[in-house]
Amino acid sequence: MSLSQCRLDRFISQNLNISRRAVRLMLAKKRVRVDGLIASEIGQIIDKFSVIILDNAILQANIPTYIMLNKPTGVISATIDDKHKTVFDLLNTAQIEGLHIVGRLDLNTSGLVLLTDNSRWSQSLTLPGKKVAKRYIVTLENKLTDQYITAFEQGMYFEFEDITTLPAKLEIISDHVAQVTLVEGRYHQIKRMFGRFRNPVVKLHRSSIGNLHLDENLNPGESRVLTADEVNNISKNTGN
Repeated sequence: MSLSQCRLDRFISQNLNISRRAVRLMLAKKRVRVDGLIASEIGQIIDKFSVIILDNAILQANIPTYIMLNKPTGVISATIDDKHKTVFDLLNTAQIEGLHIVGRLDLNTSGLVLLTDNSRWSQSLTLPGKKVAKRYIVTLENKLTDQYITAFEQGMYFEFEDITTLPAKLEIISDHVAQVTLVEGRYHQIKRMFGRFRNPVVKLHRSSIGNLHLDENLNPGESRVLTADEVNNISKNTGN
């Protein structure tokens, strides 16, 4: 159980200053709802964004924060750093408290970075089993061929980790530019995959995560709050 989680009976007991036995009776009488559903288990695990209602009284209804940032190159995906500007340095100070990064980008990679204080949402995007697609525009030093498409589809064996990457989709946009779609995030995966062809990556830019595309109106270093539709639909299966 994380520090932001606790048992339902403990939360109600502490907030109303009543015994857990009294809480058990409330649940038996179906007086408590968690996220719109009648609660029946006293040991149910809740977090700070669980909406908890007793009768018609709201005991908790915190609103999560969701931010889209257009990360420039030269900015590190970290909270603090002694040498480089961080993504948090680009945000308004009022936005920072409690936020964490959803899927980091390395120093020289630009594009879409998400930040939130809702760990349930971030886990739904980053856990390996979720297989949420991430798309990158890659500029290469050498010319691309159809051989790249086949190799990415088949996956590549990484000896250091002793794993074979999941199938990735590569679309050739021009002689030196490709769009790559991954459903995992191995260490420097894209650079290492192109490294098999001895083709250095000149520029790497993340354009989308799931159904969410980087806002074209955001200049490098700028950010905005996500809409409710963007939050709810980012990982939905659109059938594409």
